[in-house]
Amino acid sequence: MPNPKNPVPTADLSQKKAAAPAAKEAPAKGQNLKRILIVEDERPLAHALELKFRHEGFDTHICLDGEEALKEVTEGKYHVILLDLIMPRMDGFTFLQEMKNRGVKTPTVVLSNLGQDEDKTRAQSLGAVGYFVKSNTPIMEIIKQVQSLL
Repeated sequence: MPNPKNPVPTADLSQKKAAAPAAKEAPAKGQNLKRILIVEDERPLAHALELKFRHEGFDTHICLDGEEALKEVTEGKYHVILLDLIMPRMDGFTFLQEMKNRGVKTPTVVLSNLGQDEDKTRAQSLGAVGYFVKSNTPIMEIIKQVQSLL
């Protein structure tokens, strides 16, 4: 039992803390992080993508529909957009067409449950640089694709 009249010196405690392995720290706000816009109306998936990308050192923003996302890309600067195709208020195809009409050239990777070749071809003709079927693709594969674009 420690003696209350002779407490452990603070220096000893700080040495013990310094010896502990350092946890991976998230980059501080204000650093020059690559910004990812996640356009996904399924909140659990949007949140999972956000957590994984932040863990990899990206700054993320989520939009739940194409209309909100179009406003966001015209006002903010993003390095990559992750885009669902089936969403409320504006679908992903219309979003891609509007980006093309406005001259927005941000690389866009489609994440959709539409797996038909026609959908993939249409998205690519509108400027998508990648296409993944959500149910068949691990999030780490999406992260690798995004990293390869930067």
